[in-house]
Amino acid sequence: MTDIVCISPIDGREVARRPSATPSEIDRVLKEARAAQKIWRDVPLAERMAKLTAFVDSMLTMSSEAVPELAIQMGRPVKWGGEFRGFEERARHMIKIAPESLAPHLPQPKEGFTRFIEKTPVGIVFVIAPWNYPYLTAVNSIVPALIAGNAVILKHAAQTLLIGERFAKAMEAAHLPKGLFANLVLTHEDTAKILSSHAVDHCVFTGSVAGGRAIEKAAAGTFTTLGLELGGKDPAYVRADANFDHAVENLVDGVFFNSGQSCCGIERIYVHESLYDRFVDGFVALTKTYKMGNPLDESVTLGPLATAKGADLVRAQIKEALSKGVKAHIDASLFPLDKGTGPYLMPQVLTNVDHSMALMREENFGPVVGIMKVKDDAEALKLMNDSPYGLTAAIWTQDEAAAQRLGRDIETGTVFMNRCDYLDPALAWTGVKDTGRGVSLSAIGYDTLTRVKSYHLRTL
Repeated sequence: MTDIVCISPIDGREVARRPSATPSEIDRVLKEARAAQKIWRDVPLAERMAKLTAFVDSMLTMSSEAVPELAIQMGRPVKWGGEFRGFEERARHMIKIAPESLAPHLPQPKEGFTRFIEKTPVGIVFVIAPWNYPYLTAVNSIVPALIAGNAVILKHAAQTLLIGERFAKAMEAAHLPKGLFANLVLTHEDTAKILSSHAVDHCVFTGSVAGGRAIEKAAAGTFTTLGLELGGKDPAYVRADANFDHAVENLVDGVFFNSGQSCCGIERIYVHESLYDRFVDGFVALTKTYKMGNPLDESVTLGPLATAKGADLVRAQIKEALSKGVKAHIDASLFPLDKGTGPYLMPQVLTNVDHSMALMREENFGPVVGIMKVKDDAEALKLMNDSPYGLTAAIWTQDEAAAQRLGRDIETGTVFMNRCDYLDPALAWTGVKDTGRGVSLSAIGYDTLTRVKSYHLRTL
């Protein structure tokens, strides 16, 4: 048994400590989940939908407590109000579309035969959730998995240890069958053992590329299906015809929200040469208005990164870029809380950057962005695709046809126009290249949480 500990980035205090599950506890939870799922799958869909609606309602009652609790755990300012609006939007959408998404597929009628394809639950879904958006990333799969008739086991990140307990409390309030949902505190080793033993049927993991490779390795040979949302290095392109003020405002937010710790946050920007100088000036001016401090302060807009280790990675990328002649536009005197070490990291805007630098090619997960000048769509497209990742890309333009034309050649799972850093639950959330594989949300998301069974019934 190992203690799993959450340390607050605000001041280094211990927020929570929980013992990891013992082998016997893990075995019991898995057996209870398997038994509960066999009963749950036969519960009418309308009743399952009602139970999960009650779960959402219960979770929303916790908002006032959960928002400061989240700030203490991972540093996001309370000013931004937590994740409950997005949580509710995603959960209620997936509940609403369940009847149509899970309905049998009926081929063209054939005389003398009854034929249909049924969607059946996979069994036990193992959700391994990250700390950066601990409610949103978890709900993406937990609610549709349960609606589809599966059991769910949640393993949450150590940095947001208390979030899993919030999920469990809300599930209990919704009176789900005993054992159908479980929040387990697990070590990496025990997580790997669960996967390698084929004790679960589908695993959803959100995290780093290295973490995704570890998940694949653990599940190798078991034929357990996997959904992997991994790294990102999401680009934005500001075309010559962009709504200038809107582009500046939205891209500053897309870069610095959550201190840049967003899977689909903007990490690199390409601006048409006709707007470049003006764009950089506007972007820098707005960045300077951010206030960094204790995230429990309602006036603070930029909190600490979740860990000092994460902040040091960003510092290393900035240092390497500066050694190659990059220009830094934000003066350190504006953000004295950044001492050059620790989790408090000031925002930074860099120009004279290029793709020889790690800053422009490797995920950083921090409040820094490189801005490059481009001469046309072709150059922007080439640079946007020059990445091992492919989650989202954003285009600022007033020409929708141009956005669609570029979008066909952009190597990402989602293409935005005039917005960024958002997840629409009616659309498939997916990525390409090292960003991973699989789909969550939308009607297509239900396909990853079910198996198909064909019925071919002949009348004599």
